[in-house]
Amino acid sequence: MEVSETQVKFPAEFLKEKSGEPEESEEASKASPEVPKGPIDMHLHFVDFLQRTDGMQALLREMDNANIARTVVFGLPVKKKWEFFEPDMPQYYLDDNSKCYYYALADQIVAEHYMQLSPAEQKRIAPTLCGFNPTDKCAIYYIEEMFKKFPIWKGIGELLLRHDDLTNLTLEETARVNHPALYEVFEFCAEKGLPVNVHQNSTSVGTHDRFEYLHEMMGVLESHPDTTIVWAHCGASRRVTGKKYWEMIDLTLDNYPHLHVDISWVVYDDIICKENSKVPKEKWVKLIEKHSSRFMIGSDLCGHFDKLGQTMARYNELIKLLPEDVAKKLLWENAEKLWFE
Repeated sequence: MEVSETQVKFPAEFLKEKSGEPEESEEASKASPEVPKGPIDMHLHFVDFLQRTDGMQALLREMDNANIARTVVFGLPVKKKWEFFEPDMPQYYLDDNSKCYYYALADQIVAEHYMQLSPAEQKRIAPTLCGFNPTDKCAIYYIEEMFKKFPIWKGIGELLLRHDDLTNLTLEETARVNHPALYEVFEFCAEKGLPVNVHQNSTSVGTHDRFEYLHEMMGVLESHPDTTIVWAHCGASRRVTGKKYWEMIDLTLDNYPHLHVDISWVVYDDIICKENSKVPKEKWVKLIEKHSSRFMIGSDLCGHFDKLGQTMARYNELIKLLPEDVAKKLLWENAEKLWFE
């Protein structure tokens, strides 16, 4: 496909695997009133599971290096406990058997760092709220209060609901997308026109011949038709797969026009790409073309951003296989409509 110099060029010009010097100086970036069109990382966590972060300036620097124009920034709603009997501090929720607990300060961390940015820098970040217990019917009061205190939020998420190992390690009852505590949250998002990003496994680790939890997601989609829901990782997780996974996503998108999906974390390597390959399966390429306004991409980094370019550059193989108009939608247009308008 030939493109003129004034057109967008795909794909490698967008997602750079190795860090390089930003095209603009930091001062010029702050002074610029407009954000350039370019890839949006629709799934990134500002903190890790100990609620630590490299900071907004580090994130912006790596965005420039990776040619990422804008990013949707989540916190993390849980914090990993360091048990006294564990000799080493955990860095990730899977590092040991210590539990995770809900941590509302995650939203405060995101808000305070965001508010320190210049107006031009803020245009590149879409902060979201997530620091509440999704099984607590009082969660809606926390959300309303945080929207009053920090009127910056562009959506809700990522809500960590059914999540295999993380579910087992999180204190409190099992969170799920159809928990009654979330009904008012979904209505809140519908009233304000805000998207909500949910991690809800489509099935359990041990069930691969059917999608054990799909009915929970479908029930919410049926009962909340005015709520824009983004299904994180297309409902996949570690060891969470299924026969004809693409077909399940296809049928669900067919039936629920207010559902969107993000391609991030393990779904790309484990399900979308061919086995032991970085090349996407043809069925997934056709699926993205069919539902071109419903897919987005993200890095799913947690608090540390030095691998942003490397992580996002994986999608270059996918971009090469898509028509230009579909590639633009996947790279930024879909995320722009949901999170930045």
